[in-house]
Amino acid sequence: MTTNNGNEKRQGFYLNMGPQHPSTHGVLRVLLEMDGEYVLEAEPVLGYGHRIQEKMGESRPWKGFMPNTSRLDYVGALICTHGYIGLIERMTGIEAPLRAEYIRVITSELNRISSHLLWLGAFLLDLGAFTPIMYTFDDREQILDILEDVTGSRLTYCYFRVGGVNRDIDATFIAKTRAFIERLRSRFRIYHDLVTTNIIFIKRVQDIVHLTPDMAMRYGITGPLLRSTGVGYDIRKSEPYSVYADFDFEVPVGTSGDCLEVYLVRLEEMEQSLRIIEQALDRLPDGPHLAKTPKKLPLPQGDASFSVEAARGEFTYYLVSDGSEVPYRLKIRSPCFSNLSILPELCRDMLLSDLVMVLGTLDLVIPEIDR
Repeated sequence: MTTNNGNEKRQGFYLNMGPQHPSTHGVLRVLLEMDGEYVLEAEPVLGYGHRIQEKMGESRPWKGFMPNTSRLDYVGALICTHGYIGLIERMTGIEAPLRAEYIRVITSELNRISSHLLWLGAFLLDLGAFTPIMYTFDDREQILDILEDVTGSRLTYCYFRVGGVNRDIDATFIAKTRAFIERLRSRFRIYHDLVTTNIIFIKRVQDIVHLTPDMAMRYGITGPLLRSTGVGYDIRKSEPYSVYADFDFEVPVGTSGDCLEVYLVRLEEMEQSLRIIEQALDRLPDGPHLAKTPKKLPLPQGDASFSVEAARGEFTYYLVSDGSEVPYRLKIRSPCFSNLSILPELCRDMLLSDLVMVLGTLDLVIPEIDR
């Protein structure tokens, strides 16, 4: 293959990165056009794990789709389920008790932290640093133990219900959660000593790419990637849902949009999640954890949407109903799909080794894209 670069001709070749490649963290193929070690073009190729999730949501009663929601972004499953439950409640007019909303926020934020910890360990492992993943998974296991006690699961949860949650939290859950908050805050010092101030890490990730607000807007990028450019858009603040408006927390933002800024934003987001959880535990109201709902609950004719701030960005459900229990149309807006779309522009003329780092920075969950 010969390509023209101005007046210069370059001899290149094609390289398949995936669909089974450790740094893609799923069945993703990236078709690379290379000139030596430099990437001329990068074309993401999807569909290897497509599971017709939206069509499944349109072929069964809305209740039957609830377990599917945790198999989209399976690393942040509770938040995805929160969005779907919020959509059904919005359409049917059912309100969850205040205690249930607080429990949803607590468990969702724990799930967000576990997702960020998984990203942190895997990202550094992709860069060749093995030690940090031992610390991140140690902390993540603490969260999974806490969530398992109340949900019965450690990964693909089906805990939220229309009108509340499946099971109330008890004093043991609260005590374990408070102990985890104290533990993780003490561990941040370790992460800063081990990673943030590590000169090898800084030189490896700083100034590799510069994602600008304009680029992010053009591709519909949301989440920590967008916030790393200095745009403080977070649905929990911009369009508060559930009881997020009751809590005092900040939206971490960066400036340059490079890989280092994305890392710093995600690290600070974990601290903000701890703040939210702590406030929710302090103000946890008494009362029921589940409202009474009819066994058969058809959806009113019409359409509605509901968005949540998932670990990777804006996660939206849009549903069109013909008045039955089976949705006529269910559309899922996946943040990873939009975030991946910028890869060709972001990685043009980049070293192949840096492409691996950028893929890790995007924090992709492929089943969320191949839905």
